This record gives sequence, C-alpha cells and structure tokens, in this order.
Amino acid sequence: MTLLILGLILWWIVHTYPLVARPSRDALVAKLGENPYKGLYSLAVLVSLALMVIGYRGAEFVNVWFPPAWGIHLTDLLMVVAVFLFGASHSKGNVKRFVRHPMLLGTIVWAGAHLLVNGDLASLALFGGLGLWAIVAIFATNARDGAWVKPAPAPAKKDLILVGITVVVYLVIGLIHGLIGPSPFPGG
Repeated sequence: MTLLILGLILWWIVHTYPLVARPSRDALVAKLGENPYKGLYSLAVLVSLALMVIGYRGAEFVNVWFPPAWGIHLTDLLMVVAVFLFGASHSKGNVKRFVRHPMLLGTIVWAGAHLLVNGDLASLALFGGLGLWAIVAIFATNARDGAWVKPAPAPAKKDLILVGITVVVYLVIGLIHGLIGPSPFPGG
C-alpha cells in the first residue's frame, strides 16, 4: 500500500504543479529547455503509474464495503461514457462545446465506476485518489484559464467517428483488462 500512496502523491505533484505554479513551471522550462522538461515530466508520470500499479497489485485486501451485485452493469455503462469522454478530449467533434474538461470528467467517471465494483481499501485509495485529483484539477484549471470560450460547432460526422472509436476502444480495453485482471464483462 505504501507504493500505491507514493505513486498517488507523485501523480498529484506532477500533474498539479503546472496548474498552480505556472510561473515556477515556466522558469523550470526556460532553465531546462522544453524537451528535457517534457522528458522529466513524462518520466515522473511513468514512475507514478508504475508505483500505483505495483502498489495496488501488491496491497493486502482490506474490505471496506460490499459492492452491489448490479454494480458491474452500471460500471460497464459508465466505462463506455469514460472512454467516450477521454476520446472527446482529442476529438474535433462537438463534445467540447458542452464539456469544458472531457478528459478530467472522464477520469472522474472512470474512478466512480471502479469504486462501484471494488470495495477494498486499495481501490478506495487508487480510484478515490485519482477521482479527487481530477476534481481538484478542474477547479485549478478553471482558475488558471479564466472564462470558458466554447469552440465553434463541428460537423456531426466527427461525433459519429468518436462514437465508433469509443466502441472499439472500450472493447479492446475490456479484453485487455480481462487478460491482466478480472474481466469487466458479466460472465467473463
């Protein structure tokens, strides 16, 4: 559990620093250079992810609550929404006209969906910690960036492409999840 907590702390620091300390971040980029900064940033993110994965997989199971049996069905639906929102953050479609931070909202949906089906302490730390980070990041980003300027309307074709990609990516993620851990699909 210690590695999981260290990974979460590193994730929070690495991802929150540019949001709340922009002048300091810019000074560091000026000193190191853009590419070395991005390299160190990426390395820190990878280390945080590795610590979280290793810490989560090695954590002792401590039950906190008993997830409802129907939770898997709602989780599957919420995960489709989460994948859609993650994709929307990179899409040229219309979702960003209605959702200011689709990737962060997708992280919140992902975290909530996983808490529906995992009632142990390590899951509460991992999914709760990342979900809480995404909430804080939304507020910090809004404070940093000011008023939201909505993008112009895009062709509906872009949204249909996003839906198709979402279905494929969701199925691939589900299959990979089933290979390395519990299957997310009922009866899987």
